[in-house]
Amino acid sequence: METSPGPWIGALRHSHDRLEAIVEPLDLGQLEQPSYASKWSIAQVLSHLGSQAEIFGLWLDASLSGSEPPSQEAFGPIWDSWNARSPQAQAADALHADQIALEQMESLDEDQLAGLHLNLFGMDLDAAGLARIRVGEHAVHTWDVAVALDPAATIAPDAVGLLIDTLGQFIGRAAKPDGVQRRILVSTTDPERDFILATGESVTLTPTDGEAGLPELRLPELGLPAEALIRLAYGRLDPAHTPPVHASDVDLDELRAIFPGI
Repeated sequence: METSPGPWIGALRHSHDRLEAIVEPLDLGQLEQPSYASKWSIAQVLSHLGSQAEIFGLWLDASLSGSEPPSQEAFGPIWDSWNARSPQAQAADALHADQIALEQMESLDEDQLAGLHLNLFGMDLDAAGLARIRVGEHAVHTWDVAVALDPAATIAPDAVGLLIDTLGQFIGRAAKPDGVQRRILVSTTDPERDFILATGESVTLTPTDGEAGLPELRLPELGLPAEALIRLAYGRLDPAHTPPVHASDVDLDELRAIFPGI
C-alpha cells in the first residue's frame, strides 16, 4: 500500500485533468444525458464532485488547523447550492472547485503534509489517507462520466495501481453481505495481485502471497483486471461493462448483488 502522499496527489491531478478534458467540450444536451451513476445526469455527477471538492477543502482546513472536521449539518447548504445550479454551471463550477481543492493540496510542503491528521468516518487519516479518499471518489465518478460518452472507458491506470492495494478497507464499508459463506481466490492483472474474498455475515478482501498463502483445499477462482475488480467493489461491473474474466465456481451475479455501489 502506498503510504506517501505524493503518488496520491499526483493521481488526483491526473484525474482532474482527465475530467476537464472530457467535460469542457460538452454541450447542454450532453451534460443532461444520463451518466453511469444511477439516477444522475453527467451534470449531476459533476455537481457531486464539485460539492465534495468544497467539503474536501473543509476537511483539509480542519486537518491543517488541528480542529474537528465539520459536522453533517455543514454539508446541507453546500449540497443545496450545487443542486440549484444549471447544468452548465454545475459543470464549470465543479471543475473550478476541484482545481481549487487540488491546488490547496499540491501547495503543501513536506512538513505540512507530515502534520496532516484527521479523524474521519472512524479512521485516523494522514495526508495519504485523506488524498486516498478523494482519489477513490474522483477516479470512479470520472469514469461514470467518461463511460457515458465512451462505452470502452476504464478507470485511470495510475488510480487503479493505488486503489487496488486499499480495496480491502473500502470493501469492508461498502459491501452488503448476503450471509452466504464463500471463500474465493481472486487474482488480478495490471497490476498482478492475489486476494481471498470471504463473504458471510461480513465481507473481507485479504491479500495473499500466491499459493503460499492459500489453504490446501481448492477454492473457487475469479481472475480479472484490477480495474474491473475495483469497479465490482464500487457497484460498476454490470454485464455490459465486464471485460473477459475467468470464473471457476463463481457466480458473478451473486457478487454484483453484494456490491450494489455507492
